[in-house]
This record gives sequence, C-alpha cells and structure tokens, in this order.
Amino acid sequence: MRSRPALLVGAVLVIGVGLAVHRLPGLLGDLLGGALYAVLVYLLLAVLRPGGRAAVLAGVALAVCTVIELAQLTDGPRTAVAAVPLLRLVIGSTFTAHDLLAYAVGAVGAGAVDALTRNRVRDRRSRT
Repeated sequence: MRSRPALLVGAVLVIGVGLAVHRLPGLLGDLLGGALYAVLVYLLLAVLRPGGRAAVLAGVALAVCTVIELAQLTDGPRTAVAAVPLLRLVIGSTFTAHDLLAYAVGAVGAGAVDALTRNRVRDRRSRT
C-alpha cells in the first residue's frame, strides 16, 4: 500500500517543478510540463486508490490527460480560462498534439517508477 502523505508531498513537489518548467520557452518546456502534468494526475489517482495497480493508475492518468487535451478542441476550456485565468494551468486552452506524447511518457514513467519502487520495498520486507 502506498503512503497517502508521501504521495501528497510528491504531488506538491511535482506542482513546484511543473510551475518552474512551465516558464521554459518553446517545445522543451511544453513537453516537460505535459509529462509532469501526467505524473501529477498519476499521483492524485494514487492518493485516491493507494492500493491500485501501477499499470491501471498509469492508464487512467493517461486517459484523463487525453480527455482534457481533446476537450481543448472545443470552446469549453477557452471559455473557462477566460472566466478564471488560473484554470489555464489545470485544463489548458489550446490543443497541441505533441502534448499527447508527453502525457504518455509522464504516465508510463510514473507507473514504472511506482512499480519498481513498490517491488523493491516488497523484496526488502520479504528478506527480513
């Protein structure tokens, strides 16, 4: 079982790094920001389901990010951001296809790190 407090600390750290990366110019900042966004979604899902399988959490995180990105093809996010500018950091406003790749890298990466970490902890516990 994952530790909810540790997951929340991780989420806060990812938000901090994400806000810093968001300021980087061009494609690099956009891709890193997208990947970190997916990591954040993964961590928040893990807070809700601390016993969830890493592959399932990664898949759901990727699906959530993809739905949000595809919603940007409509006027909904632009309208919401016009009303509450801070929402730009949460839902964006403009569809960018390369964000879908960044989300996949972030979600799969978070799932892989989580699975490896949990396996190592499990192995250590079984040795003692």
